[in-house]
Amino acid sequence: MIGVLALQGDYSKHKDILDKLKLSSCEIRYSHQFNEISGLIIPGGESTTMTDLIDRNGLHKDIYSFSKSKPILGTCAGLIMMARIVNDDRVKPLNILDIEVDRNAYGRQVNSFRDKLSVSISGKFENVFATFIRAPKINNMAKDIEIICSYNNEPVAIKQGIHVGLAFHPELDGITLFHEYTFVKQFNEKSYAA
Repeated sequence: MIGVLALQGDYSKHKDILDKLKLSSCEIRYSHQFNEISGLIIPGGESTTMTDLIDRNGLHKDIYSFSKSKPILGTCAGLIMMARIVNDDRVKPLNILDIEVDRNAYGRQVNSFRDKLSVSISGKFENVFATFIRAPKINNMAKDIEIICSYNNEPVAIKQGIHVGLAFHPELDGITLFHEYTFVKQFNEKSYAA
């Protein structure tokens, strides 16, 4: 069972991707639900609002504890929330990925775009089209961060341990590659504590 954090943002689109992959999923809003899932998606949305709702629902410690043994996929605002440092004091990051992030670095909503990306994951290369909406930029990262994909020489998809963070929205383009890698390939490789 894969949980999708359903406090705010485009969580329903992620559930659609999980349905395509025939993976059971549920919407996560409460602490007790973390006992029922084997992986988590933190969707795109508004990171300041997400911070507020995570705090209101008392989920900050739950998500961090969950990350110690189970994989998390974060997209756009999800990537921001997973960071160690965010350049906005209104965001309280979860410190899951050892990165520093600049919110909305690719511009405002009107600067949203879709472009082709070359992805290197699981030893294979694949080209996909992905959508960037007020996308964050990774400014600094730890040495053990693996870059899965770059755009204009900037990392936009990364992996650290069992966690994956994306600056874009694969769920809006029906891309299953990242969900499959995070929640199927890694499960099969048993690269995390079951």
